Amino acid sequence: MVSTLVVIGLLVAAFVGFNIGGSSTGVAFGPAVGSKLVRKATAAALFSVFAFLGAWTVGRNVIVTMSEGIVPAAQFTPVAGVGVLFFTGLSLLVSNVYGVPASTSMTAVGAIVGLGLATGSLNEALMFTIVSAWIVAPLIGLGIGAVIGRYVYPQLDARLSFTRLERQLLQIDRSGRIPGLRFNTNASPRDLVGSALVLGIACYMGFSAGASNAANAIAPLVGNGAVSIDQGVLLAVAAISLGGFTIARRTLATVGDGITDLPILAALIVSTVGATIITVLSYFGIPASLAVSTTCCIIGLGWGRASRAVTLAELATPPSETQPGPGLTTGALAAPSTGDAEPAGPTVGDLAAGETPETEPADQGDGSPTVPPIGEEDIEELTAETLFDPAATTRIVALWIITPSLSVVGSYLLFALLL
Repeated sequence: MVSTLVVIGLLVAAFVGFNIGGSSTGVAFGPAVGSKLVRKATAAALFSVFAFLGAWTVGRNVIVTMSEGIVPAAQFTPVAGVGVLFFTGLSLLVSNVYGVPASTSMTAVGAIVGLGLATGSLNEALMFTIVSAWIVAPLIGLGIGAVIGRYVYPQLDARLSFTRLERQLLQIDRSGRIPGLRFNTNASPRDLVGSALVLGIACYMGFSAGASNAANAIAPLVGNGAVSIDQGVLLAVAAISLGGFTIARRTLATVGDGITDLPILAALIVSTVGATIITVLSYFGIPASLAVSTTCCIIGLGWGRASRAVTLAELATPPSETQPGPGLTTGALAAPSTGDAEPAGPTVGDLAAGETPETEPADQGDGSPTVPPIGEEDIEELTAETLFDPAATTRIVALWIITPSLSVVGSYLLFALLL
């Protein structure tokens, strides 16, 4: 019976890792594939390598936390391990049904919390730390996004170029006796800089995904001794890689749900901020959600971009009947809705479809691009279109709260009443 449960646990763990690879590969390498920097198979290979590096290094700390920190390792019997993995897999099912990137980490932790409550073995001090991080991390992402959007984003937008190349960035040169690699001769220096950023940040996202998600697939198995940490990492990364080479191809084809309408510069910024937050938390052994942190960074980035229409003094001035104050939204990252307006910059979807607008940044005559100073930009141009549908945003946030809560309740009832 125990052997059968261990085999079932291994299969469920592989299923969880398979789905993680399918979703995370598209999010991490969507812009790189859309820009034709790499092919889908190359993207899957790079993601696998960097996910392994993330899981093998800082990801070990998260595995230790989830396998023996939240509840003692002795609580992870073969039955309990399968039960926890079941609820982790259930979160992926809910995510796919409703089209919302539910936090696998938060749901997996919720299932372990349910086990701890049912057995009276929950480490309450550690859970307080984890929940505090879940609250603080999105706020940090929101604040960093707002600062970058207000002070840094326009400068980067004026200086970086993101285009869809007709052929891959790295090509095989067969002109000599021995074939070698060369850069695409049609790529300009600005294209090369932008391409290097897209590819480098994609690899960084893969590292962060491996660091935070490997534990979700194999922590219960490590806790009950079915596999060692090294074996668990290899199992998780193998399953994640399989997902990257198979079901991720569809995600890569659509260049990642939820980011196709986002300017590629904004996608790179929020990816970097979100991945950094999760990597730091993983270093301290705290499982957290990449989706939540990046979404909050998008909101902050859009608000910060829109806030350039007014000065800090105007922002700090309380609204009155005669001066109602500026109406700022997060729509500053979206393309203007008016037909004669210049686009805000190529989106991830534009690059994938090969519809990158041919625009050149204005300059002051000395070669440096012109960026309007804060307080002189037109607020109607900055907020021409709302980036977030309030109803959709409410649904996403609600599911982020409901899914882990259901995981806690379901896990508690399973372990307290049935097992």
